[in-house]
Amino acid sequence: MNSIVKVIGPLVVVCALAGCNSNPSKQDVGTASGAVVGGVVGAVLTGGSTWGTVAGAAAGGLVGNKIGKDMERRK
Repeated sequence: MNSIVKVIGPLVVVCALAGCNSNPSKQDVGTASGAVVGGVVGAVLTGGSTWGTVAGAAAGGLVGNKIGKDMERRK
């Protein structure tokens, strides 16, 4: 559990700072949200492994980016 907090904490801070940007696009929001969710899922599935968390965050970020990009096109 401690390693999950060590990884999730910085991700939350980065997402909060990214939110200070004026009017983030849906693609930006999708990327950040996907990375956070992917990191949590990766950590849970690998028992808090750092590599699992990072891989989950990367995969989630990619998926979130694609979904956000698709949502931007549908405006």
